Amino acid sequence: MIDADRLKKNWSLVAAHGDKVPLYFYSTLFLTHPETRDLFPMNMAAQRDKLVNALGAVVSNVDTIEAVVPTLQALGRDHRKFGALRGHYPAVGEALLSTLEHFSGPHWTPAIAADWAAAYELVAATMADAADAAAHYTPAWWDAEVVAHERRDLETAVITIDPKTRLDFLPGQSVSLCTSLRPRAWRHYSPANAPRPDGTIELHVRAVDGGEVSTALVSLLRPGDTLRVGPAFGSGLTLRPGSGPVAMIAGGTGVAPMKALIEQIAATPRPVSLYWGARNPSGLYCLDQMRALSARYEWLELVPCVDEDLFGSGIRVGSPADLAVAHGRCAGADIYMCGPPGMVESSRKYLADTGIRSEAIHFEPSGA
Repeated sequence: MIDADRLKKNWSLVAAHGDKVPLYFYSTLFLTHPETRDLFPMNMAAQRDKLVNALGAVVSNVDTIEAVVPTLQALGRDHRKFGALRGHYPAVGEALLSTLEHFSGPHWTPAIAADWAAAYELVAATMADAADAAAHYTPAWWDAEVVAHERRDLETAVITIDPKTRLDFLPGQSVSLCTSLRPRAWRHYSPANAPRPDGTIELHVRAVDGGEVSTALVSLLRPGDTLRVGPAFGSGLTLRPGSGPVAMIAGGTGVAPMKALIEQIAATPRPVSLYWGARNPSGLYCLDQMRALSARYEWLELVPCVDEDLFGSGIRVGSPADLAVAHGRCAGADIYMCGPPGMVESSRKYLADTGIRSEAIHFEPSGA
């Protein structure tokens, strides 16, 4: 019997060592199993803490494993794109246990070691089983041609890709992308359209400071290039059933999944209010397109807003969440939020403080 409380306490002890933990983990993994190095990007800066933190958090909460089985299965299917095989999981487990033992120091005991080994085996089996099953009906990735690349400003591009073969996804889900310009480095983007008959997918990409992949996609990608695309995942932003009002709160390229949801809602219309914000008017990079969408659908209200309007464009000044609440659009509505992680978190807290039920607020957790 696994002692989940003991694992949680041990993980808290280990996690207190911060960045040293993933550094030790990957050093151990690559030294003891050098064949695993090719599963990871050349630049590990963005990757360093993801795997070990995810493993530690999930495994230490093994008492609620049934609740996260769908997430583990999705992770297992998604990790096929890295070339991960069932045979790689024991190597990761060995490195994880070695890392836990190292940072536990005198608190490491045979009982804790046995608990961690059993918990990891359960997680690894769930992921590997899902990956093996998926191999029978879907590719590990799709090679998609870039059919259009439009720079909207220095930092933002709207990219249209064609996977050639069917890539199933729901509006609000994300796909991961990898470009040969930055080998083995994958980043998540949410399509800006509902599934189309021709299978093409519209992506909105903003280059972020220090973002190797986003900068390459915005500045270096050209029509005719090929992107590798991973399977769709995530359910935080997918449309909930119902006919009541919908309030959308978006920042920057977070408008992309909102546009996809609007296209889905068009099949069975319901009142929708989209509050879309940016620092200044130039950040509303597809405002004409969104205004055209609003003009087409009488049930869609578009409220663009900015933090500052130095040149008097007439766009409302204020945050999307503040304005949506002030206009009474959140009460009784399903609320969907997407944008920079800080904006989503502050908006979620603000809505909760105004009395909005947490069950009514939908977003994709950061890092998902």
